[in-house]
Amino acid sequence: MRATRHIAIVGANPAHTAILEDGAREAGVEKIFHVSGIENLPAHIRAVDPDAILIDLATPQRAALEQVFEMSRTIRRPIALFVETSDSETVQASVDAGISAFVVGELRKERVRHVLDLCVSRFNATAKLQAELARAKAALDERKVIDRAKGLLMTAKCLTEDQAYALMRSTAMNENKKIADIAQSIMTASQLLK
Repeated sequence: MRATRHIAIVGANPAHTAILEDGAREAGVEKIFHVSGIENLPAHIRAVDPDAILIDLATPQRAALEQVFEMSRTIRRPIALFVETSDSETVQASVDAGISAFVVGELRKERVRHVLDLCVSRFNATAKLQAELARAKAALDERKVIDRAKGLLMTAKCLTEDQAYALMRSTAMNENKKIADIAQSIMTASQLLK
């Protein structure tokens, strides 16, 4: 994630957005884009491509929250949501939607820097975990394909497991490919020969 120099502030209350803007400027934010409401929020956010998003909903209504949650699922950015009151269901829905910071209570500019730092840090930590999970899933999927391909080779060529793996490994090296790619080719060829 690049440095937080460009943010979007979303909110219909000019007094609240002024507080957020003052706090953001004190935090070193260079460019601030204002969105006055929730209507077409994803399009507005995509157009300015901010580093982070600060949203003031004051007293959140279900329709507004759904718009924010939908945007947070489709646009991967650190998002801080500021509300005056909340309930446990709204907090849980915010976490599920990927909101990086959920701030309840009085809006003060002195808090913005810390909330922004927390928001970006939490977003980065979550993104790192998601990337690690994706790599682990991909490795597991590759391992499954390799094991199936070994089984096919063992049956078709009367090889041991080690021999089947060695054959795939040498083929991969000769063709400058990954073993998983060779294994997938074996799986594909097997399906065609059925």
